[in-house]
Amino acid sequence: MRSVERSDTFQLGDLRVKRLGYGAMHLSGPNVFGPPADRGAALAVLREAVASGVNHIDTSDYYGPHVTNQLIREALHPYPDDLVIVTKIGARRGTDGSVLAAAAPDELIRAVHDNLRNLDVDALDVVNLRNVFDNDDRAGEMIDAGLAALADLQRQGLVRHIGLSNVTPAQIAAGRRICDIVCVQNRYNLAQRSDDELVDSLAVDRIAYVPFFPLGGFAPLQSSTLSDVARSLNATTAQVALAWLLRRAPNMLLIPGTSSVTHLRENIGAAELSLPDTAFEALGGETSIAINSSQHD
Repeated sequence: MRSVERSDTFQLGDLRVKRLGYGAMHLSGPNVFGPPADRGAALAVLREAVASGVNHIDTSDYYGPHVTNQLIREALHPYPDDLVIVTKIGARRGTDGSVLAAAAPDELIRAVHDNLRNLDVDALDVVNLRNVFDNDDRAGEMIDAGLAALADLQRQGLVRHIGLSNVTPAQIAAGRRICDIVCVQNRYNLAQRSDDELVDSLAVDRIAYVPFFPLGGFAPLQSSTLSDVARSLNATTAQVALAWLLRRAPNMLLIPGTSSVTHLRENIGAAELSLPDTAFEALGGETSIAINSSQHD
C-alpha cells in the first residue's frame, strides 16, 4: 500500500498533519448534492485514505448537505487520535442544489453545531470561514462578524482553530486582528497561481496554505510540459502536479479529492515522487498550462 509518509508534515495550530491529505467533497452525489451512487465505495475511500497514513481530511456540512460528514463518521468513528478533520462554514445548500450564503453569526453558529453533530465530536479541529461574496466591502463586513462569532465558539471550547477560505490578503490581515488564523484555503494549482506572493508570505508566518482544486477542479490540468515530465518520471500528470505543489512551499497542504480508491492511490503516489530541479523549474515557468474543460476528474 502506498503511503503519504514522505510528504512531510506541517503544523495547524497545535495539530501536526501530513502535507498530503484528502478532500471529501467528491464523496457526495453529482454536483456535491445528495448521496453518493455507491455508499460502500465512498466509505472504502475514506478508510483507504486513513490506512495510507492520511491524517488531514477536509470536509463541510454543506457538502450534500450533511452527506460527507455522515460518511466520515460512519467510516472512521471513533477517530484515530492523530486524525485532523477540517471543516468549513459560510454557505448552505438550496433545495435545488444551489450554494447560498449563510454568513450571519447565527447561521455560522448553527453550522458549527451541525458539523459537531454529524461528525459526532465535542470540538471541531479547524473551522474555515468561507467567503461567498463577490463584493469586497460586503465580504469584509461578514468575515469580521463571522470571525468574532467563531472566536467566541473557540473560547467555549467548541472550535480549536480557525481558518479562512476564498479570501484576499487584505481580508486575511483584517481577520488576523480578530483571532489567530492557522490556514488559508484558496484556489491554486499549476494553471492558477495568482496567490504566489500570498503563499510565500504565509509561509514566513508559518500559516498553512491549502489549495482547493489542486488538480484543476472538475476538469484536469493539461500541457505538453506536464505530459513530458510525467512520461519521463513514469508518473501520471496528476501525480506530477501534486508533487510540484508539495515542493512549491513548505506550508502547502494538499487535499485532492476523489470518490475512487484507484484515484486515491494514484494521488497518494505523489508523496513518493521526487521531482527533479529541471522539472520543477520547467513547470513553474510554464505559461501554457490549461484546464481542459472537455474532460472531468
